[in-house]
Amino acid sequence: MTRRVKEFIDIKDHSSLDDLIGQLNALRDSLPPDSDAELRLRGDDVFGRRITITYLRDQTAEEADIERRYADAAKDAKERELERLQQELGKVCYEAPGKRAKLRIVG
Repeated sequence: MTRRVKEFIDIKDHSSLDDLIGQLNALRDSLPPDSDAELRLRGDDVFGRRITITYLRDQTAEEADIERRYADAAKDAKERELERLQQELGKVCYEAPGKRAKLRIVG
């Protein structure tokens, strides 16, 4: 199963309604199937308003590879921290598998 990524597109400058409709039609035609696209008006009077379109797309192989590398590095860091805490606090024992897991600290 492929992970889905939320993509954002901002339309800031639109001078006429016909231009805006043309941009939105072109964007709709380029969206992947089952993208669940949403259109929202964002911003305020101070910083200006913009139209934001969000949609879901499949994650690319390059993005999945990068995420896997960072996930592995984060998992390794957590395991090292757990090991350090176990050494500091004592041995950690778990009850037998299949039962409700309860954590006990043994000194």
